[in-house]
Amino acid sequence: MVLTATTSFSQHMFGENKFGGDQSGGNPLGESHPAPIFIDAARKPPPPAPLPFPVGGRSPDGHVLSANNRFLTRDGKPWFPVMGEFHYSRYPAADWEVEIQKMKAGGIQVISTYIFWIHHEETEGQFDWTGQRDLRHFVELCNRNGLYVWIRIGPWNHGEARNGGLPDWVIQKSPTRQNNPVYLAAVGRFFAEVGKQVHGLLWKDGGPIIGVQIENEYSARGPGKGADHILKLCELAREAGLDAPFYSITGWDNAVIPPRDVLPVFSGYADGFWWRSLQPLPPSSNYFFTTIRCEENVGDNLQSKRPDIDALDLAYPFLTAEMGSGMELSYHRRPLLSPSDTAAMEVVKLGSGVVLYGYYMFHGGTNPEGKKTTLQESQATGYPNDLPVKSYDFQAPLGEFGQMNPSYGVLRTLNLFLGDFGDALAPMTSYFPAQMPESKRDTQTPRIAARIQDNHGFIFVNNYERNYLLPEHKNFQVELNLPSGVIDLPRVPVSVPSGVYGIWPINLDVGQTRLRFATAQPLCKLDHPDTLVFFAWPGISPEFAFEEKEGISIESPHGQIVREGGVAYVDGIEPGTQIAIRLHQHNAPDVNIIVLSRDEALNTWKFKVGDHEQLLLSGAQLYLDHDSLHVLSDDSSQHTVSFFPTLERVAEGFVRDGEDGIFQRFATHTQPVQASARVQKIREAGVDPPPRMGKEMMGAEIALAPDDSDFEAAAGWTIHVPCVDARAAKMFLRINYTGDVARLYADGRLITDNFYTGTPWLIGLDRVPCQEWDRLELRILPLRNQAPIYLPDGARPVPSANGQIANLNEVLAFPEYDTVMNLKP
Repeated sequence: MVLTATTSFSQHMFGENKFGGDQSGGNPLGESHPAPIFIDAARKPPPPAPLPFPVGGRSPDGHVLSANNRFLTRDGKPWFPVMGEFHYSRYPAADWEVEIQKMKAGGIQVISTYIFWIHHEETEGQFDWTGQRDLRHFVELCNRNGLYVWIRIGPWNHGEARNGGLPDWVIQKSPTRQNNPVYLAAVGRFFAEVGKQVHGLLWKDGGPIIGVQIENEYSARGPGKGADHILKLCELAREAGLDAPFYSITGWDNAVIPPRDVLPVFSGYADGFWWRSLQPLPPSSNYFFTTIRCEENVGDNLQSKRPDIDALDLAYPFLTAEMGSGMELSYHRRPLLSPSDTAAMEVVKLGSGVVLYGYYMFHGGTNPEGKKTTLQESQATGYPNDLPVKSYDFQAPLGEFGQMNPSYGVLRTLNLFLGDFGDALAPMTSYFPAQMPESKRDTQTPRIAARIQDNHGFIFVNNYERNYLLPEHKNFQVELNLPSGVIDLPRVPVSVPSGVYGIWPINLDVGQTRLRFATAQPLCKLDHPDTLVFFAWPGISPEFAFEEKEGISIESPHGQIVREGGVAYVDGIEPGTQIAIRLHQHNAPDVNIIVLSRDEALNTWKFKVGDHEQLLLSGAQLYLDHDSLHVLSDDSSQHTVSFFPTLERVAEGFVRDGEDGIFQRFATHTQPVQASARVQKIREAGVDPPPRMGKEMMGAEIALAPDDSDFEAAAGWTIHVPCVDARAAKMFLRINYTGDVARLYADGRLITDNFYTGTPWLIGLDRVPCQEWDRLELRILPLRNQAPIYLPDGARPVPSANGQIANLNEVLAFPEYDTVMNLKP
């Protein structure tokens, strides 16, 4: 539920600071400041109401999952899970567990996965659940590592798979995605096979499967379609034994939402490969706080195009399943996303009321080998876009080869927050300022929201938008009206730099006192010792305001404390790894507050080791395999991890390496592995034919991707990489090239492919037997000067005299080292 403030301009233009602070902000010239941004959060919403249909389920050990019209619950308490998509059939089975553990280290609690029908029954009646198609083993591994699972059974899934995941034979037999008896019989057999694979692994059986998504992006209406078809699929799923606490459907694209049985889930992407435009996209509604859940319903004036749909959506908790944490590339459109492109959207959606955050994709992959055809979406199969034949990297936090991309660290800061504060956030209501941005082109009005319950909550500020520079907001201050009274924060107005997307706490209980507000972002907390961890955004000085209470003393070793009206303000804090604030409590342990820099926050990890939580700092990539901490780095000298609380003993192979504030640093040294790639050109590129255009779809025609025959005339190079010893866990190739499309083959077999974007192409050689590393072949098709494709800024090369370019600039082979720390107590 969302409540919006209403107030007059004059009422708050000259409002006093309720804590008695100087409204001039210390301005020596005494210029007037703009009025604080007023948010009225005093009006409480009605209590949560039951949904009009049964939902939820009980596990054999008595744990109950359910939902009301505002949030999910676990054992009767609000629950805010974080979900990430990982397609098991697009990743080697031998590596599943490591990747699941990396997702868990990144803060994921639920793994969602498509079950692509065509990956399992490409030939009618011949099911394949082996190898990387072994759904049962994948779910078992998720369970073993303490993660929930949400299976997306379709039968039509999209996911950029061939036919949206429907086998060719299904399409050839009868009309699909409707209550056609022939189609339903085939779907029933498929669902029954899925049911056999996950038998005993559902929540009701003590397993991890808590959700089942039915269909995807479904908007068909008419006899045998619409809600009747969705409910028929639900019936078939239950008949197959797929009985879960939650059933979901996607709620965007004019979706059909039946009045019972299913919960709609929503999406949001920073850019889209499916857009027909070859230009940067206009401003996106995903960077504006709003109650409207379907981004396509948001008009240019930020008002709803379909209030009737909004009213229907608001009857359900705000769940998401496809918040883009990256973006796939199509042949005609190749957007590159930055970590902030995706993270800023998350802050906006949290402020707008989301209570389940689902990333798509959190882990990239590679299309498996088809038995009859390749398995990617293409215009040749009647779909709107041409996707890479093999690569489904998606620029995800965890890439196609398991590499941790920069977005992983940025999103982990938000996932850590949700892991420790999400359950408190879930029942909070969203409140917006009276003055909201007037249109998608409005870059001047501050973008801000609050989520509040019983005087507690969080402020969400977004001053970032993809492709559009937002100005610094000077003299920024919020006047928040709560049931208990008004809080002005910060005490003295601050400047919010361009690019900031932050979260500030309101009336956070800290030990025996209360933190009225802070202008630092909560990151996570530890129970023992009692520690709160924040981080400061560059350009925003952290300020903390504590209620003064008898028996509580506040100490800031390096900050300044000002006391006014029963509130102790702490500022002047230099972010770092030392204790910034210590609260001494009567008859209770001290509470420590750490304020990290944002760079330090990006290198912060939290694991439970034995019965205790550990906070870790490391520039390496970490994941925990039960009691074994894996430290991954492509630099043999960067195997350093700092712990708080300190380890009771030094892990074998590591030594104490000094202190970093409250953290104890441990380090080890790995002998470097010498690796080099020997490259030889074997073929010049032939003349690239003019681009071929596909049929008009979605209002435009776009260029067709090259086919296999085109690569016979591609420029070619052989690459030879020597086998390396066991000191390197993985070997990677980084290929820097200029061209249109590149493919890498091993002994004649296509390993993966890449649409050129001007950035290096990373390939994990662990997919290739070591003895084949001297039989690698790279093929690059030339990029025409005027190729009708969208490329990121700066990616299109200077026009070539002969009208095309295919250059190999560099091939670098490098290892990834994996050092293991045994943390068993």
